[in-house]
Amino acid sequence: MTFTLNPTYDDNPRLHGLVARLRDYLDGELADYERELGLTAGSVYTRETLEPVWRRSRELGFYGVSLPADLGGAGLSFTELAALKEEVGASPRVLSTSVLGDMGGPLRVGSIFQYATEYQIEKYLLPVTRGERACCFSLTENDAGSDVRGMLTTATPDGDGWRLTGHKVFSTAGPFADFSILIAKMAVDGDAGPRYSAFLVDLDTPGCTVQQGETPMSGQHIEADIVLDDCYVGPEQLLGDVGQGLKIGLGRVTVNRLLHCPTALGGARRALELSVDYARTRQVQGAPLGTLQSIQHRLADMATDYYAARAMTYDALAALDRGERPRIEAFMCKLFVAEKAFAIADAAVQIHGKSGVVRGSEVESLFQRLRMFRILTGSSEIQKNGIARFLLLP
Repeated sequence: MTFTLNPTYDDNPRLHGLVARLRDYLDGELADYERELGLTAGSVYTRETLEPVWRRSRELGFYGVSLPADLGGAGLSFTELAALKEEVGASPRVLSTSVLGDMGGPLRVGSIFQYATEYQIEKYLLPVTRGERACCFSLTENDAGSDVRGMLTTATPDGDGWRLTGHKVFSTAGPFADFSILIAKMAVDGDAGPRYSAFLVDLDTPGCTVQQGETPMSGQHIEADIVLDDCYVGPEQLLGDVGQGLKIGLGRVTVNRLLHCPTALGGARRALELSVDYARTRQVQGAPLGTLQSIQHRLADMATDYYAARAMTYDALAALDRGERPRIEAFMCKLFVAEKAFAIADAAVQIHGKSGVVRGSEVESLFQRLRMFRILTGSSEIQKNGIARFLLLP
C-alpha cells in the first residue's frame, strides 16, 4: 500500500469513479446545502433537513451503494465500502454520515435481511433502502454498555406478542427514525439461561417514547433515548427467532469493528492534512512553522501512524473479501486505529496552537470525534481483552 493523503484508487476504475464523485458531492452540493442552512457540528436539525440528503444521495448512487444489486446497491466489496467511508470520515460536512446511509439508513439494515420475514422486508427494510423510512438500533442501556447481558429491558409474553418495558440510551439516529431494531431480555429464561430477542418497534406505538438523548462531546444532536412502558409488539415484529437477539445485534461484530475503522482513518487523514497545510503557511519569526524540527518530527510520527493504521485495516478488510474471518485482526485494528487516530488529532491540536483550541475550529471537531472512537463500538480495553483471550486460551 502506497502512502498518500489523496488516495485515487487508479487500479480500481469503479472505485476511482465513486470516490471522485463522492468528493465532488461532499465538497460541492452538500457543502452548499449546509451553508444555506447555517449548519455546524452543534446544530439541532430535524428529519426534514436530512430527507433531501437521502434523496439526492440515492439519485447519485451513494445511498445504500454497498447493498447487493437486487436491493438497489452496487454490491461493493468490504474494501470498496471502506474507501468510501474513509472519504466520509475525512469530510468536514455535518451531514456526511447520511450520504452512504449510516444515519439510520441502508447501512444499518443490510445485515438483517437474512433474519427478516417477507412482511418485515416490505414494511420496514426496503423503505429504508429507498430513503423513505429510517431506523435506529437500540441495544445500549445506562448500565449495559460493553456488558450487554446486563440489560434490564424485558419482553414479557402477552398472547401471541410481548410487552416491552425498559430504557435504551444512545440510539443513534433515534430523533429521525420511524422504527428501532431493539434488543430485549426475555422475561422467561430458556433451558440454558437468559435469552435475548430482537424486535422491530414502531416508535409511534403506545407505550414507546422517544426522548432527546445525551449530547456527546462531538456536539452532535443525533442520539435518542427509547423509553418503553408496557409497549406491545406483535409476533410479526419479532426479528429472527426468540433467543437470537444477541446474534442479530452482535453477530457481525467483526465486520462492524473493521468498518468503523475507515471512518476514524478519514478523520486522522484530515487532521494530518490540516496540520501539513498549517505548517506550510503559518509564519513564525519570518519562516514557515514547518521549518522547525520539532514540528517536522511530529508530522512524521503522525504520517507513520496513519500509514500503519490504514495498512493493517485494509489488510484485514481484504481477508474479509476473501471469505476469511479475521477476528483477532479486527480487535487489533479497532484498538490500533482508535488509539493512533486520536494521537494524530491530539498532535494536530498541538501543532495548531491557539487556533487548535478555539471552539468551532475543524481541528477541535476532529479531536472530539476521534476521542470518542476509543470508546464507541467497543472500548480499547474491550479490544485488548479480545486480543489477550486469543493469545492465552488454547
